[in-house]
Amino acid sequence: MSRRFTEAEIAEVWERRKAGEPTRSIARRLGRNGSSVSREVARNGGRHRYRARRADQAAWQRARRPQVCKLATNEPAEVEDRAVPGHWEGDLLMGKRQTAITTLVERWSRYVMLFPLPDGHSAEAVRVALADTVQQLPEHLWQSLTWDQGKEMAQHTQFTVDTGVQVYFCDPRSPWQRGSNENTNGLLRQYFPKGTDMSLLTQGDLDDAAYSLNNRPRQTLDWMSPSEKLAEALQ
Repeated sequence: MSRRFTEAEIAEVWERRKAGEPTRSIARRLGRNGSSVSREVARNGGRHRYRARRADQAAWQRARRPQVCKLATNEPAEVEDRAVPGHWEGDLLMGKRQTAITTLVERWSRYVMLFPLPDGHSAEAVRVALADTVQQLPEHLWQSLTWDQGKEMAQHTQFTVDTGVQVYFCDPRSPWQRGSNENTNGLLRQYFPKGTDMSLLTQGDLDDAAYSLNNRPRQTLDWMSPSEKLAEALQ
């Protein structure tokens, strides 16, 4: 489901801003995250110049505008330095006969999410499955996604329109730019060795493997587990 603000929501934001209502209060009324409302106001002229018509037109223009692939070298500092939660790395983990699952790792907490691709890893299949996965966590925990330059992400523009999650791509032959995901894929081979028919794996199979990794203490997290670290961001 698209996270683009509707015309009715935009109008309500404008009217309540004019009345001096705080952003957090507006967000609660709309069932939105406060940061989403703040970004909507900021991208349309700031809190003192926000206009509903201008915002609605701009939203449609952003949704229809062709997007240029953003390389990881152009990532904002907050994405690169792991200082805040909400920035993810992703890739396919391949099995026999070109079957695959999708692996996602949150950079700040090293939290892992996995999902199956029983019908193949076409660009549409990956986009739909990714969009469904995004809905499983609060909006502030899905800000960006860094991916290798695979054709499975050919529909990344539509994914961003649907979810509001910005996609970045690694530079050619630079898998270290998503090092957490590379490391996780190596660990996942303990559960899904090369030659595994990934199309036979259920979500339950993947959840079991993710649970094992997410509850393993990490030295890089001061011996917290990824699940414990992510819980801090949910408080």
